[in-house]
Amino acid sequence: MSRQSFTPERAPAAAGPYSHAVRIGPFVHTAGQVGVDPETRQPREGVEAQTRQALENVRAALAAAGAGMGDVLRVGVYLTRAEDFAAMNAVYSEFFDAPYPARSTVYVGLNPGLLVEIDALAVLEP
Repeated sequence: MSRQSFTPERAPAAAGPYSHAVRIGPFVHTAGQVGVDPETRQPREGVEAQTRQALENVRAALAAAGAGMGDVLRVGVYLTRAEDFAAMNAVYSEFFDAPYPARSTVYVGLNPGLLVEIDALAVLEP
């Protein structure tokens, strides 16, 4: 199987040698997307706004590879503060319908100013 790399038209620039999304066969993997506005290149203000922007960036990465949020099987959420879980979860629930993707949420250190990072794995129907 060949591997294809995708970069959304309106995406924050990659901060290193990685792809925004990679498709191999029916699987689409996204890189971790953060709450950075693709136009200003600045983090959004607060965890709700950053979660929304990170998920919009995930949506754009998936779309560039021909997938959508309804194709997502698994999501990884990385938060810097445990107290932001409920706020992140409220915004997250706006982006997915039942049956929901499997999800892991862990607490990590991110670059200064970043509160959340989100990645996804999607599968496309043949």
